[in-house]
Amino acid sequence: MKKALIVIDVQKGIVRMPVMDAENVLKRIRALQDRFRAAGAPVINVQHDGPPGHRVEKGTSGWNIEEAVEPALGEPVIHKRASDSFFETSLHDHLSKLGITDLVVAGCMTQYCVDTTCRRAVTLGYNVVLASDAHSTAPEGDLEATQIVSHHNTLLDGFSAGGHSIRVEPSEKIQAS
Repeated sequence: MKKALIVIDVQKGIVRMPVMDAENVLKRIRALQDRFRAAGAPVINVQHDGPPGHRVEKGTSGWNIEEAVEPALGEPVIHKRASDSFFETSLHDHLSKLGITDLVVAGCMTQYCVDTTCRRAVTLGYNVVLASDAHSTAPEGDLEATQIVSHHNTLLDGFSAGGHSIRVEPSEKIQAS
C-alpha cells in the first residue's frame, strides 16, 4: 500500500465564499500536508481552472490556492475543468507512475469535487480515505454547509466498487503510511 494526499480546490475564490469552518478546515488540511511531507508521501494539489467570470477563473486572484495550504516546492498541481479530478487530467497517470494504491482526500466543494473525485477514484481501483473534518462547502439551497458535509460523510463511508472502497475518518487519525 502506497498513499498520496489529494488536496482539491482549496482556492481563494472558493474558501472565501465563505465555506463552512474554513479556518479550521485549512488547519486540518495543513496538518495532513505536514504529516505526508514528513513521511515522504506524495501531496498532490488539484486546482480548478474556471471559465471567464467564474469565482475561480484561471489567472484571477480567486483562482490562486490559499496560502495556508500552498503546494511545497516541487509538488504537482493538477489542473481540472470539471468536478472529477480525474476527468481529462493527468492525475491517474501521475498516481500510477508513483505506484499509488491508496488516496487520502481533503478539500473544497464537498458535494461536487470532493464527492465526485472520491467515487471516481474507487472505480479506478484506489482505496480512499476521506478526511471527515478536512473538506468543506458553502450552503446551497435549503441546506446548510454542515448538513451537506455530514450527509456526504455518511453517504460515502463504505461506498465500494470492485473491491475498493471509501472510508471516512477524522483527519487526526489518518496516517501517511
